[in-house]
This record gives sequence, structure tokens and C-alpha cells, in this order.
Amino acid sequence: MSDADGPWLVAGLGNPGPEYAANRHNVGFMVADLLAQRISGRFKAHKSRAQVFEGRLGPPGSGSRRVVLAKPMTYMNLSGGPVTALRDFYKVPVGNIIAVHDELDIDYGTLRLKCGGGDNGHNGLKSITKSMGPDYLRVRFGIGRPPGRMDVAAFVLKDFSSPERKELDYLVDRAADAVESLIADGLERAQGTYNT
Repeated sequence: MSDADGPWLVAGLGNPGPEYAANRHNVGFMVADLLAQRISGRFKAHKSRAQVFEGRLGPPGSGSRRVVLAKPMTYMNLSGGPVTALRDFYKVPVGNIIAVHDELDIDYGTLRLKCGGGDNGHNGLKSITKSMGPDYLRVRFGIGRPPGRMDVAAFVLKDFSSPERKELDYLVDRAADAVESLIADGLERAQGTYNT
């Protein structure tokens, strides 16, 4: 259960460095960057080995919520360390933690919001779940399966294709809206809007 008064932690998952910036695996970073842009924020290095920005999301006044946006800088498969350190540092209830990540088992551009569950072989989720259990929220951004016999690891570390890039800005924007909805409206209402 989320805690209406507690701060929120939104962890966009990805890999640090310019060579990974446009990879499918980095869509979590893209969503975190857009959320920071929306509230005119800049990420700064934090001792938790993450880039962090603190601000408020939601309508001005009593409707806005304190949010910590984070991009773990440890590479995807070690995301759990920074996310857990930030949870402890900012005293975030586990129900107020949102991981934004790429998802192979969903068609490109489809969003699925959920709480808990397995990691589907996603190394970032595996690491977070190992560090603090599975009961956090997820915004799953569909990237689809690799074509033919392409290796999954190669596929997620490739940039989005030209046809995909045509829609990418819109889809990242929609995923950022989904994060805001999760925080403002709760899981069930956000699922009703975005799990189409």
C-alpha cells in the first residue's frame, strides 16, 4: 500500500554513459529525464551511486507530492543497491517506490502498471527485488521481443529502430503521465487509464 503522506521514489532504470543513452534498456532513464524536465529540475550525483533530483509532482498546493527522481549509476544489474540506499536515506515507504523499466514481454509502446510480481528475467528488477523484496510499483514499458534469433541481451542494448523512434517521444511522455497518475490517483485508477 502506498502512503499518501510519505515521499515517493521514482527509479528510472538504465545504464550510465552516452553509448547506452538511446538503448531500449534505457527507457527508464528517458522517462526520469522527462519528469525532471517537467518540474524544471536537474539531476545531481548522490552518495547512493545514483543521479537524483528532488521536487514536487502533481497539481500545485495540497495535491502535489514530494518526489525523488533517481537514475542508478551502477549499471542495470546492480540497480538494487542505489534504490535501497535511496529508500533508506529518504525514508520512502516501499509502497511509494516506482521502478520504470523496459519490458520484453509486452508489445512496443504498450504500458502496464502493477505492484509486485516476478522479474521476468529483467536484471534491474531482479537486483531491486533481491535487495528489498518485490512489493514495489512498476511502470512496464513494452519494447517487444527481438526479431528472428537475435539474442535478448543484444536487442535490449541496441538503440530503438527508426520506425520506433518516430513514436518514442510520445510514448515516453505517456509513461511519464502514467508515473504522475500512479502518484496522484493510486494504482487502480492509473491502471484503468494506462493498462489498455
